[in-house]
Amino acid sequence: MISEERISTFINSLDRGNEPYLDELEKQALDNEVPIIRKDSQSLIKFLLTLSRPKNILEVGCAVGFSALLMAEYSEADTKITTIEKFDKRIAEAKINFNKYDKQSKITLLEGDALEILGQLSGQYDFIFMDAAKGQYINFLPDCKRLLKPGALLVSDNVLQDGDVFESRFAVTRRNRTIHERMREYLYTLKHDDELESVILNVGDGMAISVKRTVL
Repeated sequence: MISEERISTFINSLDRGNEPYLDELEKQALDNEVPIIRKDSQSLIKFLLTLSRPKNILEVGCAVGFSALLMAEYSEADTKITTIEKFDKRIAEAKINFNKYDKQSKITLLEGDALEILGQLSGQYDFIFMDAAKGQYINFLPDCKRLLKPGALLVSDNVLQDGDVFESRFAVTRRNRTIHERMREYLYTLKHDDELESVILNVGDGMAISVKRTVL
């Protein structure tokens, strides 16, 4: 049987790659153990951006700004991206990266707790990328649904938690059991929410893609 790792390695070898500055940012992030979206997840994001052509993107979880810059690079010229981050060290690094590489001033960084900021946002987004604290996804969901346009995409990263999510709660370490329980609740909610149509993909560390249903 072909291993998942071999399949991923082969598929990733076919990728055209990113702009050189993104490759450099990715290398720096990995060297500094900053979590960023994996190669096959990057490919899926670029595909979804090309397919849906969003004009107003919301990212929950900025880190050092890699994924926001990736979306800025591979979206339309007039697309605007709002991204949220609460950790001071990562905010500082993200600002440096945005000042250096966001040449079209597409990105707006909001500083603070995502749950509080989401509750204060208004307007509508046609693409939301969820990549923050995994145990908080279920708490972010109501506001993300409220902010999502009908027919728009909610993309949630790292939903398989390196395989932990499909294990028994007693098979994961005690310190990870709350996250495990909340992620399972989140995935169940996505699949059973009448306002959403969702698919869970074994891409990267797992990605869930949800479309907000259009009310007829």
